[in-house]
Amino acid sequence: MRKRAALAVLTAVAGMAGLGVPGAYADDNVGDIQVDAVVVNGGKNIVVDTADRTITVSVTATDPSGIWDADFNLWRGPDGTDPYYSADGMIDPDQTTTPADCVATSSTTSTCSKTFTFEPDWWLTNADAGTWKVEAQVSANDGSYTDRWAYTTTRLQRHSKLTVNASPEPVAKGKTLTISGKLSRANWDTLDYRGYTNQPVKLQFRKSGTTTYTTVKTVYTSSTGTLTTTAPASEDGYWRWNFAGTSTTPAVSATGDFVDVQ
Repeated sequence: MRKRAALAVLTAVAGMAGLGVPGAYADDNVGDIQVDAVVVNGGKNIVVDTADRTITVSVTATDPSGIWDADFNLWRGPDGTDPYYSADGMIDPDQTTTPADCVATSSTTSTCSKTFTFEPDWWLTNADAGTWKVEAQVSANDGSYTDRWAYTTTRLQRHSKLTVNASPEPVAKGKTLTISGKLSRANWDTLDYRGYTNQPVKLQFRKSGTTTYTTVKTVYTSSTGTLTTTAPASEDGYWRWNFAGTSTTPAVSATGDFVDVQ
């Protein structure tokens, strides 16, 4: 059992385990705890290919009595309704009972962290790409606590690849070059890479001896993610494709293909 069927079962299990549905609860705060920052994956988007990806979530908080423990829940809604996917407990059932790793920087302030593993071969599906909410719970030594269901958000993305080939090589000055390539991204449903359809990709050129690429034109990918266009060969340099990315797929640039113009 894997993919959506497994996730549906785990969602029910998570609810019975006490994770519940975020929309059914309100933020809560008792005492003097102050949350200074919640950081997911070092502040970067979570990009997953076809293999497991482990990331760290941390909270830095302050209380006069000192920080005792913290917990996190990565989830996506909408609030209180299906689909409710939780990355706490679904990824590793033991995570719901494992305390965070808390490191004190003073008698009142600590940074607490936990790891989460996204597993494409088990529960992750293409539909899960996008914005996830981050719940943060922090407890102090004197019993004070704070619980915020959507303290911040993070973006889960499908890893992307981009290739380029400029031909013929070498080419006579003034002749036509054909530049091809393919934009693909991780498919979590099939555990391979598939072409990304109908996406704008920039064709760029960098003159030999320089460091800056200049955009020549924009081309849209085909139904299979392929790219092809032509350009005149005027001078030695590197050709590449550059994709700006989307909410579900990170930006990517192909490694420049050098063409000798004779």
